[in-house]
Amino acid sequence: MKTKLLFILITLLSLSTYSQISFEKGYFVNNANKKTECLIKNMDWKNNPTTFEFKRTESSDIEIATIETVAEFGIYNISKYVRSTTKIDRSSKNIKYLTTNRNPEFTEETLFLKVLIEGQATLYSYIEPDLRRYFYSKDPSKIDQLIFKSYFVEGGNIAKNNRFRQQLFTDVNCDTFKKNRINNVSYTKSSLIDYFMDYNGCHSDTVVNLSKKRTGKAFNLTIRPRINSASVSIKNTTSSSKNFDFANETTFGIGAELEYILPFNKNKWSFIIEPTIQKYTSEETISISNVSGGSLRAEVKYNSIELPVSIRHYMFLTDNSKLFVNASFVFDFSSGSTIELKRSDNSTYDALPVKSGSNVGIGLGYKLYDKFSAELRYLTSRELTGTHPHWEVHYNSISLIVGYSLF
Repeated sequence: MKTKLLFILITLLSLSTYSQISFEKGYFVNNANKKTECLIKNMDWKNNPTTFEFKRTESSDIEIATIETVAEFGIYNISKYVRSTTKIDRSSKNIKYLTTNRNPEFTEETLFLKVLIEGQATLYSYIEPDLRRYFYSKDPSKIDQLIFKSYFVEGGNIAKNNRFRQQLFTDVNCDTFKKNRINNVSYTKSSLIDYFMDYNGCHSDTVVNLSKKRTGKAFNLTIRPRINSASVSIKNTTSSSKNFDFANETTFGIGAELEYILPFNKNKWSFIIEPTIQKYTSEETISISNVSGGSLRAEVKYNSIELPVSIRHYMFLTDNSKLFVNASFVFDFSSGSTIELKRSDNSTYDALPVKSGSNVGIGLGYKLYDKFSAELRYLTSRELTGTHPHWEVHYNSISLIVGYSLF
């Protein structure tokens, strides 16, 4: 049963990429400078795209546009990208790949740059995994990278080339700025946006802030009581006659889920930590001839705080309802737990130390109005005795979890 459930959940996770992402009103400009009104599939790109999907009308077939044929495209009131053949420095910020060269190492590439601030001076961004660069222009035909680079100096220390501040001082400055205004700018999206907004406000009333605004909440705190169907198996590595298989027990637990909604892909991904209190108590007796009294009883008292760390992906059904799937790595901290083996006269045959380990889980759930939720979660087997030389104890569970979001 658990194997089938795991297969179903993994299948649902693999299909989650087909969840709802809408086509929204937008446009693109081709190489002949012709503007086409259309509907663009809003992927809420985390990384700058090189292609996008569009439909000419609601009933039209989906087409694909590429960076080779499109000079500019945008989704109204959401995002705008312009094509530019420009120089970009791809020097890594990873300490393992830093060099002693303080100067940027430019290559000329054709990129879709995302417009963040548009005005007399325009700010752009370009993002790939492990790469984040900002560009600027005062003339759309000439877009340059704002230069920032980390590098090694003598003694193995790390220095920073903050050339972008000199670029701002020379090209994007205002007489009314205080002396230390530029020195306080950092090479981050928020700091550069603030600076370009101030500059454009100084020189012109016409400024457009196209930087991404989060829609919805960034954090959710949810109380999550649950019913667990749990079992324990005890295996003796030297004698199979001493193995125990406990029947499933219905137990209860409660957790508090703190969820951070990641700011890309239309709030469809989140990161979660969920401390949870759980208890399991059971006993089982087996007949065994080579133990005095002819029987052996195992008593398990397992108390712990689980700490699942999860990635969640939402699949929107309507504006108010959505499915979700979780993949979790679960840390477990046992307290006051015991596993004892006793003879029929109640004397102790063996006492096993409880050293709870970690395991992984996968869950499928439903959320309504961002308030009410329910989830079915399967956890893989968790070892409870560490590296005991003669005994292996495994804890298995499936949970039905309900939730109510406080905020």
